[in-house]
Amino acid sequence: MATSQNTMDFLLDQLSALGAASSKKMFGEYCLYLAGKPVGLVCDDQLYLKPTEAGKAQLSTVVEGAPYPGAKPHLLITPDQWEDAEWLCELLRATDRELPLPKPKVKKPKK
Repeated sequence: MATSQNTMDFLLDQLSALGAASSKKMFGEYCLYLAGKPVGLVCDDQLYLKPTEAGKAQLSTVVEGAPYPGAKPHLLITPDQWEDAEWLCELLRATDRELPLPKPKVKKPKK
């Protein structure tokens, strides 16, 4: 079951206070970015954040799940937790602060 566009629209609306939240569709699911840095995935209408100590500290109960078979465990943030936009934005900020910048893509020289 792929994530619906309505789900992504709602999630990005909840994250609008961040100003830099965006998503990219991949294989029917989405990668969630904050200021160009990947912070999580949205698969089957569920938000999976990259696990960080700061992110875990924001959660009253830590629930982990795999966004797809064979994936590393991520923090599972269920849609009912998305209702509190202020809390959700702070969770993403905390996660973002702890994640490294993505490695720059190396362009292959043309032959």
